[in-house]
Amino acid sequence: MMIGVLTSGGDAPGMNATIRAVVRASEGYNHQVYGIRNGYRGLIEDDMVLLDHQSVSGMLSKGGTFLGTDRVPEFLDESVRQKGVDNLKKRGIEALITIGGDGTYKGANALSRMGVKTIALPGTIDNDIAGTDYTIGFHSAVETIVDAIDKLRDTSQSHRRCSIIETMGRKCGDLALFSGICGGAEFIITPENPIDKEAIIERLKKHKKEGRRHAIIVITEKILDVYELAKEITEQSGFASRATVLGYIQRGGSPAPADRILASRMGAYAVELISDDIHGVCVGERDSRMIHLPYANVIGQTRPKNAIYKLIKKVS
Repeated sequence: MMIGVLTSGGDAPGMNATIRAVVRASEGYNHQVYGIRNGYRGLIEDDMVLLDHQSVSGMLSKGGTFLGTDRVPEFLDESVRQKGVDNLKKRGIEALITIGGDGTYKGANALSRMGVKTIALPGTIDNDIAGTDYTIGFHSAVETIVDAIDKLRDTSQSHRRCSIIETMGRKCGDLALFSGICGGAEFIITPENPIDKEAIIERLKKHKKEGRRHAIIVITEKILDVYELAKEITEQSGFASRATVLGYIQRGGSPAPADRILASRMGAYAVELISDDIHGVCVGERDSRMIHLPYANVIGQTRPKNAIYKLIKKVS
């Protein structure tokens, strides 16, 4: 069988490890794998390359995606998608494995409805995909954020400051939640755990009277202007405050061991499903087990609130 594989949307550590797993697992079934460059754009532009054991050698530990990625709004147009379908047929590619976030899933679902055998794998640092406990790249991003928190704490203690660290995550607060707990943050603000500025400022005043030298606030992006929050804290609490927006540094770097394992398991499982003629599904991990669910059970669905949220009040 000929199988296509692509990465789409935002890059995430572990995408290369997933591609590697798809190629290596396919060898056991005598499948051939085409790597599609730059996400769905490569599909519609017929930009593909045959991958083999050697071409994915050394990719397990590399960050980013060697196939490249892109966001292709025009892929919403069925006539544009048809070009991609035609290119797959021209090369004899019978199935397509996609790695990415919500937009990638929607593209895979649309192709599935047009007769392409697709399987979607969750590759995004945000951990915002339903149907899986963790997404490929999440654990690596948490490690990056925790490293930044540790460094910022050193300077905060030296200058008796309150540091505000903004993470990625969009509508999912898991990056802020996990990194905030690991980094010993006094306050963790997420969409699931809204801000109460007055309560924060009052607690900071109390910390100041108690002689504490620093405080850490971790907050998910797009909730508020962190620079304005830092200004208010400085003016009202007695703590000098500085805001740091970590931005795209969270996406880069070598994947953490947990992501290398998850990527390898998901990539191999996707090939197993295709070989058993199972498609039109999303791969996920539940309670350390590989699972697959129909697109309708995942796309547009909200992830359950992470059980670790129960720890916030106990440890912060």
